[in-house]
Amino acid sequence: MTTPFFPHGIPRFSRSPRSPERQPTWGERLQALKYVGPLLRMVYDTHPGYTVAIIVLRVTRGVVPVAVLWVGKLIIDAVIAGVQAASRAQPVAWTALWELVGLELLIAVVGEGLARLSALLESLLGDLFSNRMSIRLLQHAATLDLSQFEDPDTYDHLERARRQTVGRIGLLALILTTAQDLITLASLFAALVVYVPWLLILLAISVVPSFLGETHFASLGYSLLFRWTPERRQLDYLRWVGATDTTVKEIKLFGLAPFLSERYRRLADKFYQENKKLSIRRASISTLLALVGSIGYYAAYGVIVYLTVIGYRSAAGVFTIGVLTFLAGSFRQSRDLIQRILLSLSQVYEQALYLSDLFVFFDLRPRIASQPGALGVPRPIHQGFVFEDVGFRYPQSGEFAVRHLGFSLQPDESVALVGENGAGKTTLVKLLARLYDPDEGRILLDGVDLRDYDVDSLRANIGVIFQDFVRYDLILRENIGVGQIEHLEEQARIAQAAERSLADSVARRLKGGFDQQLGRRFDGGVELSGGEWQKVALARAYLRDAQVLILDEPTAALDARAEYEVFLRFTELTRDRIAVLISHRFSTVRMADRILVLQKGRLIEQGTHEELLDQAGLYAELFNLQAAGYR
Repeated sequence: MTTPFFPHGIPRFSRSPRSPERQPTWGERLQALKYVGPLLRMVYDTHPGYTVAIIVLRVTRGVVPVAVLWVGKLIIDAVIAGVQAASRAQPVAWTALWELVGLELLIAVVGEGLARLSALLESLLGDLFSNRMSIRLLQHAATLDLSQFEDPDTYDHLERARRQTVGRIGLLALILTTAQDLITLASLFAALVVYVPWLLILLAISVVPSFLGETHFASLGYSLLFRWTPERRQLDYLRWVGATDTTVKEIKLFGLAPFLSERYRRLADKFYQENKKLSIRRASISTLLALVGSIGYYAAYGVIVYLTVIGYRSAAGVFTIGVLTFLAGSFRQSRDLIQRILLSLSQVYEQALYLSDLFVFFDLRPRIASQPGALGVPRPIHQGFVFEDVGFRYPQSGEFAVRHLGFSLQPDESVALVGENGAGKTTLVKLLARLYDPDEGRILLDGVDLRDYDVDSLRANIGVIFQDFVRYDLILRENIGVGQIEHLEEQARIAQAAERSLADSVARRLKGGFDQQLGRRFDGGVELSGGEWQKVALARAYLRDAQVLILDEPTAALDARAEYEVFLRFTELTRDRIAVLISHRFSTVRMADRILVLQKGRLIEQGTHEELLDQAGLYAELFNLQAAGYR
């Protein structure tokens, strides 16, 4: 069963076979960390000043906890000494006591101020970094080949990379927090080593199991999300189809909402059940491992209490109530810090796994790229294009889309491509614009292989208006200006292009004129009819200063009067250019100087309209079938 916007049925996204869950080796874990360094470098390059300031603040904050504990110890000892002095009717050292209280208050206030300043700078740096990464993602995606975007595996890479552009700054915050905790832990360790060094062994025993468990489940969690990338893309697609103005008419008319909702529910429930099983296992085992840590802490706490009661003397002196408080706080914070550090390292590893997706996408390279020393396209073109036995098949397809194509496109000539659906017309155009490279034969421009030209230079000299042209949710002037983006601010030139394509009539109808927002996505936007959108697309062609102009069904959505007016302007549009037309409407085809007829990817006829009618071949058959509808 098919639907109008699923012409081949609901899309089945390609996926890799699911592999059984397993814990990665330590070598694989270390391999995942190799992208942390490049990420930190990118963060530093985003704003060196913010980065250095954040590091300094974090280091300073690292010594605040131990300072608070130590001053607290001194206060408790001073209070006990004061109580004892008062009981013996001796003077209490109130000045020293209040100085200690004031010092602890000062440390706390400074620590709070440093924390807030650090949070502010990290937030600002995070915004800058996310913006920079999103821009880089857009720029890199634009360099990839059309064939890569038609590959489901590339879409999986893009989907995972897109999800990493926001929030990867969290990895930097995690690393900074871990470094700050390490500084605090080192200072606390120094105190424990002086008083009771063997407590460090008990600390390690109490926290390492929890760290190993968290690392294990971090790996399994990433594995689950990685394997479900195609399904999550399908969920996103179903959400889009079910709630967008593009499809809402057919969803209502054909009653498709229950069908789409049920398909979404089944897929979402499958992912929920897999994630639920993993989450329950993680919660159960993590609880048991956390219990080990709690037992270790209270064992150490009991030892410290016992040593205080019996008046144990260490290298640092007798265990007083202040020492008890200091060691108990130090041990508790040390245990929490070690656990937090180990868990943070586990999270660093987990985020590094996701981070690898981002860099893997950035490592993708287009196959169609300019070679060193590539030539610029000559202006003007002297000899035109020549197809020499050209053949091409799409990736993952066993059949050729076009094959054994041999013809030429001369300067100042307009050529029409005619054929039934699937004949290879659009494929031929994509080869001409070097969106693909031939698998067989070659395409020459002025006697030079197209692959020897600079890609940007070639595409700058080719203007293409596809039948499925993009309807941008931008203002009208920008919708025309995208045809030659460097002329976006030249309003006179845009108005002239609109006049030639009849899009000026659209501007006159709209309240905002050329500054009217188009599309319903944003406030104040208006939707155009199909014919009006086509006039806007044609205006892009008039605006573009290209030597080769390719128009795919340029009048398909126009009424008879508008089509006639476009016909009158066609000669002006194609003057001094190589023009290629794709159309099923023979009123448009007749505009061309020469017509190429394609069938199943092969060129079977070529000539003028009259010559092809005289040949009584496929062209004549198609023409007569269409003409019969008007008789």
